[in-house]
Amino acid sequence: MLIDLTVEVTPKAAADAQGNEKKALTGHLGTHFDVMDREFPLEYVKRKGLVFDVSQVSGRDIESGDIFLDRVEAGMFVAFFTGFLERTGYGTPVYFKEHPQLSDELIDRLLDRGVSIIGIDCAGIRRGAEHTPKDQYCADRNTFVVENLCGLSRLLEGEMAAEATIYTFPVRFKGMTGLPCRVAGER
Repeated sequence: MLIDLTVEVTPKAAADAQGNEKKALTGHLGTHFDVMDREFPLEYVKRKGLVFDVSQVSGRDIESGDIFLDRVEAGMFVAFFTGFLERTGYGTPVYFKEHPQLSDELIDRLLDRGVSIIGIDCAGIRRGAEHTPKDQYCADRNTFVVENLCGLSRLLEGEMAAEATIYTFPVRFKGMTGLPCRVAGER
């Protein structure tokens, strides 16, 4: 069974996002990946995925000790369920400015393992001034960051980690830093 992991964008959600995030209508609206200066390889459309439940982490960055890092393999789509999107709703000021984030150490460990895509159910893997440089840091290592995923808990089915096949279909925009995409998981 396919599970849609794409945020539903309504006129209200688009207006809220545009009012709180200046790049919302230039490829960064809803579920999208930050392509930076790279082209999304077609072989990344279908990836072996691993979803981690990190919703219990609060008041600090998500660290490598919070997940089963030994299960992460090269080429994977590794996704993080924080529960933040469900709690705050997409497009609010809190959503863009106070979301959970991955530690630099965890990001480095994922990159060292050669993951293809890092996905998260909030506005980014880092906040504020660290957001764009960290996306570029990942892109420079051929890893894309998919933001604003939803429905990851449906893949977890109450587990702390779950394997799935993840499909990512970006819009074929050229010369933009963000590409809207449709993401689905199959368990």
